[in-house]
Amino acid sequence: MAAKTVSDIMTSPVVTISGDKSLVDAIKLLLRFHISGLPVVDGEENIVGIITELDVLNFAMSGSAAQTKVSEVMTSELSTFPPDAPIEQAMNFFAAERIRRVPVVRERKVVGIVSRRDVMREILSMYTA
Repeated sequence: MAAKTVSDIMTSPVVTISGDKSLVDAIKLLLRFHISGLPVVDGEENIVGIITELDVLNFAMSGSAAQTKVSEVMTSELSTFPPDAPIEQAMNFFAAERIRRVPVVRERKVVGIVSRRDVMREILSMYTA
């Protein structure tokens, strides 16, 4: 049996947002889709950052969420996984870092997102199969 990869457990398709959208737009998407982070993409759908609930919370209470662009608040230095990354790599990453989700990227395009919860589901399936 072939070793599982990140693409086997990732969520796809992924809800993304453009950097020129407002924080209010980001909040609406986060709440609508019950998610905690959004990859930020440019006009060609290339990943340029990520915005999370924590980013929004740290900024939005200033009262200018409607005028603030996602690109002003997003994290632009982000970790990504290729689709063929072994699940063990994701497990080790999530164990070592205080990050909840990582975009899965092929040629700068977001093809999925993998979270600590996805890894936990996989661990459970290993012990209950």
